[in-house]
Amino acid sequence: MSTPSLSALPIRRLTPRDLASCADLSEDRGWPREEHKWGLLLSAGTGYGIDDPDGNGLIGAYVVTQYGPQERPGLAAIGMVLVAERYARRGIGRRLMQYAVEAAATIPLTLHATPNGRPLYEQLGFKAIGRAEMVSGRFDPAGPLPDIATRSATAEDLTAILRLDTEVFGHDRTHVITRLPAFTDQLRVAEADGEIIGYAGAWPNMETHVVGPLIARDTETAKALIASLGTRTDRPLRTDIDVRHEELLAWVKESGLASVAFNSVMAYGISELPGDCTRRFAPLTVAAG
Repeated sequence: MSTPSLSALPIRRLTPRDLASCADLSEDRGWPREEHKWGLLLSAGTGYGIDDPDGNGLIGAYVVTQYGPQERPGLAAIGMVLVAERYARRGIGRRLMQYAVEAAATIPLTLHATPNGRPLYEQLGFKAIGRAEMVSGRFDPAGPLPDIATRSATAEDLTAILRLDTEVFGHDRTHVITRLPAFTDQLRVAEADGEIIGYAGAWPNMETHVVGPLIARDTETAKALIASLGTRTDRPLRTDIDVRHEELLAWVKESGLASVAFNSVMAYGISELPGDCTRRFAPLTVAAG
């Protein structure tokens, strides 16, 4: 029996039962398995993949997370675009991305691209609209901390967090934010005059705690939230900060985090991301926009 051509292999929707296969695919490409993150993405978003005709798991996958009204999303983020090493450079990644673009129809798309992935996305019509810098390391705050009150978030804070998040992100993402209490090890808010002016989570990723999302009224509030998370964990911190937030990047580097990599923020169908970039400091994960 002849093996079907790669272009004839069907692209199917993934389910939470595919989590181990997705983690295997990450590991195959030299990425961490990141099962915790895959679990969130496969529940809050929709995964798509191609099965290996030889029965060896997945040969390619990606996840799309939509935001805004379910019947009429205003933005979709593409992430975790992966192709098994044994099938690399054979058009699988391009086919998956073309499928994603066609399936989105008129929904604007965004993604974070590595330097290696950016040329393919540009060929498909994505434009670079920004940059994010990944930083990681043991957090040891530099200088006095901002005099801004922070505390653990409670269930009663959820309405205020959702209101602030929608205002800053530009689209409703209730289906993601409501999963944060279970997904994060810490979820904290910053307050002023009885009002929530920022919030941030820290979630486990291999040996680190990833700080994200990080939404804050200003840089000092962002610093206070990072410090409140970093001083309550014995793991190194990692986060991806919009490079326009130069003061915050300088401060985290003075506080022990070092630059790891830069990703291009890219978009298709829009010239800039919605919301308020001055208060959007770091994403939940680059895979979800």
